Amino acid sequence: MKRVLYIATIALLLLVVAGVTDASAQCAMCRMTVESNMSNGESSIGAGLNKGILYLLGMPYLIFAVIAFFWYRHSRKENEKRIQATGYYRG
Repeated sequence: MKRVLYIATIALLLLVVAGVTDASAQCAMCRMTVESNMSNGESSIGAGLNKGILYLLGMPYLIFAVIAFFWYRHSRKENEKRIQATGYYRG
C-alpha cells in the first residue's frame, strides 16, 4: 500500500511540474491583453480576469479538502471496526 501511494505521489508531482510550464506561458499574454484594455478604459475585463484567477486558485485546495475529508472518514471507520473486533486502539 505504501509503495502504491509513493508511486502515485511521484506521478502526481511529475504531472504538476509538466503542466506548470504551459500555464506560465499564458500569463504574459493575459497581462498584455488586460493592460491594453485598461489603457482603452475597459476596466471590467481586468475584474473578470481577477475572478477567474481566484477561481482557478481555489480549485486545487477544494479538491485536496474533499480527498482529505473522505480519507479521514474512511480511516475513522476502519479504526472503529478494529476497536470493535479486537478491543484494541492502534492510533
